[in-house]
Amino acid sequence: MHLNVADQLGTVERTVSSLERDGQPARAVTLARSYATTVEDLWDAVTNAERVARWFLPISGNLEVGGRYQLEGNAGGTITHCERPSFLALTWEFGGDVSWVEVRLAEDGPRARLVLTHTALLTDHWHEFGPGAVGVGWEMALLGMELYLTRPNEPKIDEATFHTTAAGKALHTGSSEAWGRAAIAAGTDREVALAAAHRTTAFYTGDPAASD
Repeated sequence: MHLNVADQLGTVERTVSSLERDGQPARAVTLARSYATTVEDLWDAVTNAERVARWFLPISGNLEVGGRYQLEGNAGGTITHCERPSFLALTWEFGGDVSWVEVRLAEDGPRARLVLTHTALLTDHWHEFGPGAVGVGWEMALLGMELYLTRPNEPKIDEATFHTTAAGKALHTGSSEAWGRAAIAAGTDREVALAAAHRTTAFYTGDPAASD
């Protein structure tokens, strides 16, 4: 599969913000990207279980407000809000931790814009990896959406091997570095942010040298 890495990295807007959640320090990681489709179609791609499996992961559960969902081999949680076709919110429960995801859709000229915000409490995990800990993974998911919408007859990226390819390494590295810059823009010390970005690159690429 051919990918223009620079173009893919350039389509994503990345921001990091500090806030409180349930009275505790938290960080919000926000990604925005536009797609060549309608808001209604993008909403269906985000909420229709059959379509979610084609660009992200197989999903099961009671997919309505108050219901619980489970992504195969990944997070589960509760759907807390749903306002068709513009707003979806849910808990993200993984590894004993709970965080929160919100997705907003809107028209963007002839395209549809998706804004995803993942909010997590400030933990040792954040201090080690910074915003790239969730930002890189979501960025790859939004790439999966782009490929699904523009190349529907091609297979999904194989997550088990993608990080070993030249494009995979370049995308993971470029995304990690971009999240490092977003952290700096949000006020994180430059050296701290860059060190966290290097550790994120190493995690996603499997290259220990990236964290040196």
